[in-house]
Amino acid sequence: MDMIDDTLVSQPAPQRVAGRARLFCGKSGGRTRLRRLYQDGSAKIRMPAVQGDPLEAVLINTAGGLTGGDRLGWSIEVDEGASASITTQACEKIYRAASGRAETRVSLTVGAKGRIAWLPQETIVFDRAAFARTLDVELAADAEALLLEATLFGRLAMGERTLDGNFHDRWRVRQDGRLIHAEDFRIGPDIAARLQRPAVAGGGLAMATMLLVSPGAETLLDTARAIVGDQGAASFWDVGQSGKLLARLTAGDGYQLRKRLVPLVELLNGRAGLPKLWSL
Repeated sequence: MDMIDDTLVSQPAPQRVAGRARLFCGKSGGRTRLRRLYQDGSAKIRMPAVQGDPLEAVLINTAGGLTGGDRLGWSIEVDEGASASITTQACEKIYRAASGRAETRVSLTVGAKGRIAWLPQETIVFDRAAFARTLDVELAADAEALLLEATLFGRLAMGERTLDGNFHDRWRVRQDGRLIHAEDFRIGPDIAARLQRPAVAGGGLAMATMLLVSPGAETLLDTARAIVGDQGAASFWDVGQSGKLLARLTAGDGYQLRKRLVPLVELLNGRAGLPKLWSL
């Protein structure tokens, strides 16, 4: 009987997540309505029934999470005078990567007098994960945006801590073609040690960045600072004909972080308030 050398048998390449979705909405009949929707692979978008503005959209990754080599892309366009609120069905999970890294790319475009609220639920980064996230935003001169990304490096309730890995978060926000906000946050490979640093998270496992671009942002600064408290900070800058309010929060775990995120979103998102899925 012939013997087969296992080392000569090629192993099938692992299946990778590849998802892309695009949504375009515009004003019609006094309210914001869907105009075009494209979905491919694991990226899906659903829109709950709402009575008025903003249009609400829920992003879904049907793969249930991401690992090394996975790719996910979201593109949202809000036309002139329209308003949209975007969230996710659940927390996105970034699992241990055997090779490569997972990547998510987000593109947001808002026309004149339009508004977008980008409010995904938290991203959970597991031990030995590798992940890169990019957020590119293009705003008209008089458009408004509320942008949030929250990240958990482990889940204390499940006895999970992220010790090692690589995480990169990149933001670029432009208004009327001018760069008004840019940041690159990197942590790794020794994530646990870096989170202990006072300038990073002071030993916490959860953090969030929230940016409001709006002419009325400055009036909300004092209340925002009271909500953020000692574990974080909030500041305001004039940018062109508008302004930006930037808040950063850290916390010991996801529960403590969300206790402050919820009132902060309610404050900065005005009458639109909290996405419905956040309260479920």
